[in-house]
Amino acid sequence: MYSFDMTSEQKMLVDTVHRYAEKVVRPIYREAEEAKCVPQNVVRTGWELGLLPASIDAEYGGFGEYSALTSALFLEELGWGDVGISLHLLSPNLFALPVSLFGTKEQQATYLPQFCDEDFPKATAALIEPVYQFDPAELSTVAEKEGSEYTINGVKTFVPLANEAELFLVYAQERGRTQAFIAPSTAPGIEIGERVMMMGARALAVYTVTFKNVRIPAENRLGGLKGIRLNRLLTVSRLCAAALAVGQARAAYEYALKYAKEREAFGEPIAHRQSIAFMLAEMAMEIEGVRLQVWEASYRFDNREDATRLAALAKIAADKMVLHVTDNAVQILGGHGYIREHPVELWLRNGRGFAAWDGLVMA
Repeated sequence: MYSFDMTSEQKMLVDTVHRYAEKVVRPIYREAEEAKCVPQNVVRTGWELGLLPASIDAEYGGFGEYSALTSALFLEELGWGDVGISLHLLSPNLFALPVSLFGTKEQQATYLPQFCDEDFPKATAALIEPVYQFDPAELSTVAEKEGSEYTINGVKTFVPLANEAELFLVYAQERGRTQAFIAPSTAPGIEIGERVMMMGARALAVYTVTFKNVRIPAENRLGGLKGIRLNRLLTVSRLCAAALAVGQARAAYEYALKYAKEREAFGEPIAHRQSIAFMLAEMAMEIEGVRLQVWEASYRFDNREDATRLAALAKIAADKMVLHVTDNAVQILGGHGYIREHPVELWLRNGRGFAAWDGLVMA
């Protein structure tokens, strides 16, 4: 039987993350967007929440175990705060969580303690490629084994914080299957290209990275001989992205609702107009519907059921929902929705990005 009540630990976590989003992120989200970077004190405060160590086993310095449902709960609050800042804060997860889920004991012991220190880790992942109709299961980047080493060749894009990264988790095709490989930034052949300027979430710095004959030890293949389960990894990522989208949509809905109640036309709030009221009701229903899809898929994942299909459906629904809700918020504000004085224009640009960020979110 499903329960819609959070545990006391989950409620405490959600309340803590919401306070961070409200008191720390919201006051500077526009500044971060226009400066195209996140203030270090905001990153430090967010890292001190311990969101990533809470998903890492105590054996490696963490204090919890991974739960997709708990992640979905706090990701909604981060998305409510700001998507760009949240993606910056979550970038080390792109490396650490796959290692936690699929790494060998040796890999986990070597790398996971670095993500339980008080300093923000300089690690990221390179998955997305600059190709039409990108498919994580059919990568152009290839890894070929030569003796006791792998040689990696390919081009990646949307690589978060690549200019500062010390560790990369590189996804590549190996004998017809997608696998992941740990590559230090000092490995010869890694070239960091220019920053990719996105339409939204500009507080997150993403780059094009080229791998030219990058040689790494064979033991750096994530998971050793077993490798990774791509579908399971994508399930986690899609659930996280969908939860973040719910938070962004919720922010837009709440702002539009407040505006509609306060803005008067012809002697009454515009919220009294049937067209506006119906639009707000539809926005609320769409948000709630996707939220429930995310929760169900996360619940099944945590109970070791196959949530691949449900997560994919939740992600598709979230991509459409967040774009529709943020666009409606702009429409409800009318001409005011198109100017910087109100945040809905930024949230619409953020909403448009979710369809392109497959594999960019993990928590």
